[in-house]
Formats: sequence, structure tokens, C-alpha cells
Amino acid sequence: MGCRPSARHVAPSGLGRAGDPRRPPAGLRAGGIFRGGRPHGDRGREHRAPCVRPVRRRAAVTTATARPALVTPSGVVVAPAGLDREQWLAARRTGIGGSDIAAALGMSRYASPLALYLDKTGELGDVSRSPELEEAAFWGHRHEPTIAGVFAERTGLGVVEGPGMLAHVERRWMLANVDRFVIEPGESAPSSLLEIKTRSAVQLDEWLLGVPDGPALQTHWYLAVTGYPHAHVAALLGGNRLVIHRVQRDEQLIEHLVALVGEFWQRVLDRTPPPVDGSEATEDLLGHLYKVKPDVVTVADPAEVLPLLERRRELTARERRTADELREIDNRLKAVAGEAEVVKVQGRVAFTWKQNGPLAEKRFVAAHPELAAQYTHSVDALDTKRLAAEHPDEFRAHRARRLVVPKESTAA
Repeated sequence: MGCRPSARHVAPSGLGRAGDPRRPPAGLRAGGIFRGGRPHGDRGREHRAPCVRPVRRRAAVTTATARPALVTPSGVVVAPAGLDREQWLAARRTGIGGSDIAAALGMSRYASPLALYLDKTGELGDVSRSPELEEAAFWGHRHEPTIAGVFAERTGLGVVEGPGMLAHVERRWMLANVDRFVIEPGESAPSSLLEIKTRSAVQLDEWLLGVPDGPALQTHWYLAVTGYPHAHVAALLGGNRLVIHRVQRDEQLIEHLVALVGEFWQRVLDRTPPPVDGSEATEDLLGHLYKVKPDVVTVADPAEVLPLLERRRELTARERRTADELREIDNRLKAVAGEAEVVKVQGRVAFTWKQNGPLAEKRFVAAHPELAAQYTHSVDALDTKRLAAEHPDEFRAHRARRLVVPKESTAA
């Protein structure tokens, strides 16, 4: 299967023996193309495994190293499929991939620019994901072949797995791990790509309107790497609703994206970390990034710390004032409601004050002590006091860190 051998073909890096004229170019190929969900064998030319031929150019006399063959209009293979996890992670650290884009731009809920920087420089270490994220990643990976097959059935397009990690031929730091490549009917070579997502049902309305920002930026990054004119995105929402969108290449967006992400990658090369931001992802990162040394004191630069402390005092005071004002507004609204649960204004519900909140346990126990005793039971809980007394080192190592600023800072 594959393309007919030719002396002009050069296998991409990492696939076969580069420059071997006896081997076909290692393009995008697999055991069969999925069209309408059915794998086709090699019965006739139209069913052969797809192969992307290198762009042929007029020969020139040069002493430069041979340029790797293109497997997409602007993509070359930099790491073959089938690497083990450590090899794959090492390859990812050589550039910025599509799943890194949201973090690089400060748009990710789960990773900040600082965390991504430390990952790319090898300083982050082994950070475990939450069980919820691990479970979501597991099902996303498990559903990927099924979603690809259904996409092929519903669109009539062929889908095929790629040869591994791709990079832009001119900017090798631009990486792409494409889920599937898409083949038009009657063609043997891919002309676009498929990005596959698995999401919660609560995101259905957002996906019905179009591809959300994060996946859209990831898809455009893959278009930037591969050079394709368009892409497809298939998202399984809630396990039972497949939404398919076509994303047209936006040159202006890609140019802007490459410039911004390029600035981030330059920070990685220069070993200049991005500034600490206010995201929850950075808060979580700082919580486990440093190994605490008890009773160690560091002397900080007053020019850096004192303005931060002053700004913190201003924001804390504003937060208290805002909380008091908000409480006053809520109390006035409650007074308007009185015994009513629903308050209408001009025929429409303005607000509600319903008795559907958590149980006021202290008031309940005081009013019904016998009933409270009947429904009181023991709960298994970690005895933290005994743990701290008998295993102080282990207890200290797993304590959360709290930032405490004296009311009147003595830093000056």
C-alpha cells in the first residue's frame, strides 16, 4: 500500500530511512480510510492508503542539509507516532502545541502562562491532575475513534490517523498533534484536518452557536502548522449529542496568533518567565511549586514588596466596603419581600426569596433538640490533632500555605 516508489521521494524525519529511493514517502497513511464508517482495503487505486507526496522543486546545486519532506502544505513530521509517554513529553517541550495555546495566551482555566513556561523549561516537575480532569481525559481519548467514525458516516468524508507530531516547516517550534486528517470523496490525500472534543452537556448551548474560543484557537493553530485551508471540529456533548463545525482558515487571526505565541516561546528560549497573574491556575501552581523550608526568612526588595502590600490594603478595604454595600442591598430587597417568596415588578419576576437554602442547623437544634438527636450520627473524619502530634513532619508537609499580612505591615 502507499505511493509508488520514486527516487525523488524523501521520507520525513522519524519515519523510515530518509532519502531511501526504494521506500515510498511516509505520508499520512493507515490500514484503511474510513468513509461512512467502513474501513476500505486496498481494492483498487481509490482505496489505497493515503499518501502525501513531497512538493517537487527544480533541482539546485547546494551543500545545505536536505529539507524534510512536507506531509501537509506546510507541515513536517518531527516525532513519529507510537512514542512512549516520556519521549512524547520530551518532544512536546521542543515547541508550542495546540493544547498549549490557551495557556500561553492566559485563557486557560487549568494552566497559567507561568505553569506552561515552567513545563517547557523542564522546571515544573511531575504535577498530578485532579481526578476529575483525569477522568475527562480518559473518556475523551476513549471516545475519539468512535467520534471520528460517526463524523465520517455523517459527512461522507474519509478520516485517517496521522504519522505523528508535526511542526511548521519554517518555524519548528510550532507543533501540532492532529486527531485525524480528512480526505474528500474521490481523493487519496488529505486536504483538511479533524479536531475531536468531548465535553459536558452544560456546554451544549455554547457549542451550538459555534466553536468556543479555546478549541477555535487550537484549531487555527493546527491550520497554521499544517497549511490547510479549513478544518472540521466534532464535539460530543454529554455523551449523546454530536456537534460538527467547519472552521475556515483566517489568515489575519493566524498571523496574530503566531505573533503572540511566538513572544511567549521567545520567553522560553530566553529563560524569562512570564509575570505572575491573578488566575486560580497560578494560585494552585504556587501552592505546590515550592518546597517549604520551615522558619526560613527571606529579605525582599522594598521597591517590589511595599507597593504590592499597599495595593493589597486598598483592594481589601474596597472588598469590605463592597460586601457591606451588597449586604445592605440584599437586606432591603428581603424587607420588600417580607413573607412572600416571589416579588414581581411590572408583571415580571424581579427576584425571589425562597426557603430552599441550606438547613440552619443551630436554629433547628435549638427548636427541636429531640428530633436533632434522633438524626445525629457519627462521621468518620481524620484526627488531625493526633496526626500532628504523632507525625509532625508528614503533617507539616501536607499543610496548605496561607498568605497573612499584618494589619499594620512592619515591612518598612
